[in-house]
Amino acid sequence: MAQLRIEPATPDRRGDVAAVMSDCGDASHCWCAFWSRTGEQFKAGWGDGNRRWFMHRLDHSPRPPGVLAYVDDEPAGWCAVAPRSDHSRLARSRNFAPVDDADVWSITCFVVARRFRRQGLMRALIGGAVDLARSLGARCLEAYPQDTARKLGSGELYVGSLSGFKDCGFEEVLRRSPTRPIVRLRLDASEPDAQRGRAS
Repeated sequence: MAQLRIEPATPDRRGDVAAVMSDCGDASHCWCAFWSRTGEQFKAGWGDGNRRWFMHRLDHSPRPPGVLAYVDDEPAGWCAVAPRSDHSRLARSRNFAPVDDADVWSITCFVVARRFRRQGLMRALIGGAVDLARSLGARCLEAYPQDTARKLGSGELYVGSLSGFKDCGFEEVLRRSPTRPIVRLRLDASEPDAQRGRAS
């Protein structure tokens, strides 16, 4: 049985984040910059520029920008979670514009290293993101997963699947796109913890 743990992405784990990102073609160029940088900045930084932006954010942010999954102590997966206000493109998106004026956090990205895919890490990462957001005072967590019957590649599943979020207690609150609902989880103290995935 593989040993799985989820840890906050702190500056001392920058090498572990890089190991996960570097094992995925799209992530090694994007570095979770898409939702937070302007289109011009993102395109100009494709690759090393976005990596430098991400590492600066990791080193200097007042909070971890996400969580890491470790399988038998090897870095295996990444999930980005931060206040929605950190992601300027969400506000400008037709499909993901604010639902209301609630102060929400957002899960925007998953990356799983190739050899650890299809082992249930997404659900475990969601659980870790829930724990991190709650520990930092978030009261509501939002995500924008894929909901489609067709088979998706890793480049499309970076936002997660609707079924995975539902398994972790999230509920659909709005759908402006046929395949991209907005889902939410309340993080009030009275709410139960999100279910955790398990590596096997």
